[in-house]
Amino acid sequence: MEKNKLTGHIAIFSANIIFGLNIPISRMLMSQILSPYTLTFFRLSGGMILFWLISFFTRKEKVPFKDILLLFLASLFALTFNQLPYFIGLASTSPIDASIVVTMLPIVTMILAAIIIKEPITLMKAVGVIVGASGALLLVFTSHSTHIGKSNFLGNIIVFGAVTSFALYLTLFKNVIIKYSAITVMKWMFLFGTVVCFPFCYKPLMQTNFTVLTIHNYWQIAYVVIFATFLGYLFLPAGQKTLRPTTLSMYNYVQPVVASMVAVVLCIDTFGIEKALSAFLVFAGVYIVTQSKSKAQLDAEKVLKNSKLADQ
Repeated sequence: MEKNKLTGHIAIFSANIIFGLNIPISRMLMSQILSPYTLTFFRLSGGMILFWLISFFTRKEKVPFKDILLLFLASLFALTFNQLPYFIGLASTSPIDASIVVTMLPIVTMILAAIIIKEPITLMKAVGVIVGASGALLLVFTSHSTHIGKSNFLGNIIVFGAVTSFALYLTLFKNVIIKYSAITVMKWMFLFGTVVCFPFCYKPLMQTNFTVLTIHNYWQIAYVVIFATFLGYLFLPAGQKTLRPTTLSMYNYVQPVVASMVAVVLCIDTFGIEKALSAFLVFAGVYIVTQSKSKAQLDAEKVLKNSKLADQ
């Protein structure tokens, strides 16, 4: 495996471990005192502050107005149309339904990549996506945790919209992401995300009773902002620079595995053969997708085959 690709795999794997740990932490915060809107605004504004602060100590990059517009659009798909709708949909449907819908990210990404950037849907890639999805779904259906909420069609559609938005981000914006450092990309994206989401988050933010927050709650918020937002989104562009959209989205299946392992450690859930099998299927699916051939590889093989036929 090329060194750059290995770095990309490590970065995106690390990001999804962080995101996976964030699932139980965010759920605990939202079930106690913070609304999803307030927590989302903490993530966006906290990320914005951290990325802009660190940008003053890193190499300055000049971003032309055209690319700033592209980063604005990228922030809409990756942050505004992804995070807020997800929480709104989650509030309207059951967590189990939402988890099932989220497993469609690699499938949607694979289809969009085929349509938009002509990335081929090979048999190996399709098999890898299905294997990984089966592992994630097995984890959802065999979880022993109690979930509150009833299935709601509109809520499921909203969550699916959030999934599709992030799939579009992975597919459409690689060319602008690879031109700049992760700090430059994310400082602009989080600035735009914070500004756009502020009108939706303002009222819930003002209604938050900060006096009931404990030291433990502040540590949880610090994890969400520093690790699950700043570090997680710092790693994300490193993966985007070297990996294909479908491969990137496959690592999304790592999140429920990590969240499930945390639940076992906290004695909220139990470890059994189902979880072991789920983890195996998820990582097997990721591996299969990484072994599938890209459009460039298939084109190169076609050229080589044609040249051999011409020589005969």
